Amino acid sequence: MTAIKHNSDTESSVRGRITARLSAEKQELLQLAADLSGSTLNQFVVQSALRAAEHVIEQEEVIRSIRLTVEQSQRFFALLDAPAKPNEALQRAMERFRNKKIGSRNSKSGPKGRPQQF
Repeated sequence: MTAIKHNSDTESSVRGRITARLSAEKQELLQLAADLSGSTLNQFVVQSALRAAEHVIEQEEVIRSIRLTVEQSQRFFALLDAPAKPNEALQRAMERFRNKKIGSRNSKSGPKGRPQQF
C-alpha cells in the first residue's frame, strides 16, 4: 500500500492577503449584503470579487476567440460606422419597448403628448 504524503508547503496552503480602504458607508453596504446572504464580510467580498474576475476573464476569452480576416474586420467596422436603418419590425419593437418603459416609469409625456425619446 502506498502512503499519501501531505505537504503543508503546497500551493493550496499558501494564503495571500488583500486589503482595501473604503468609506464607512461602503463598508456598511457590504456588511449588510454579507449579512443578508449569510456570509461573513470577508467571505462575501472574496466571493463577489471571484465572480467578477471569472466574468471578466470569460468575456476576454470570448473576445480573443473571435478571429476575423482583414476583409471581415473592415466590413465589421464599416457597419458600425454606418448602421443599417431600422426596418418596420425593429421600429415596432422599439415602440413597444418605449411604451412599456414609459408605462412602468409612469413618466411625463413629451411635446404633443408623445413619449419622450430615450
